[in-house]
Amino acid sequence: MKVFYNESCSICRAEINLYKKQNIANIEWIDITNNKDAEKEISKSSKSLLRRLHVKKEGKIFDGAEAFLLVWKNIPKYKFLYNFFKNPIIFKIFSFFYEIAAYFLYIKNKSQLSK
Repeated sequence: MKVFYNESCSICRAEINLYKKQNIANIEWIDITNNKDAEKEISKSSKSLLRRLHVKKEGKIFDGAEAFLLVWKNIPKYKFLYNFFKNPIIFKIFSFFYEIAAYFLYIKNKSQLSK
């Protein structure tokens, strides 16, 4: 599984670093900051990559709240988050608030985009 995240965003980096500390062998962490290879691999623009967390698993691309579910499902210490947020009603609420937070982080970080 590959996780595409924004290393240059201090909030994103802090959260991902918590997950990285778990040393999960089947998760590859990929910084999307001005990463043309990442854009090609998942067929997304730099703007789209910057806008949401992305996960590539078994050839499929997941983004946003769904991507977080996959990350949490694969890290034993955080699996409780997966178990809680996978509930359909809770997932809808989580997705809504994720999109709001992601939008403001995108606004904060969009100056990173290559001109």
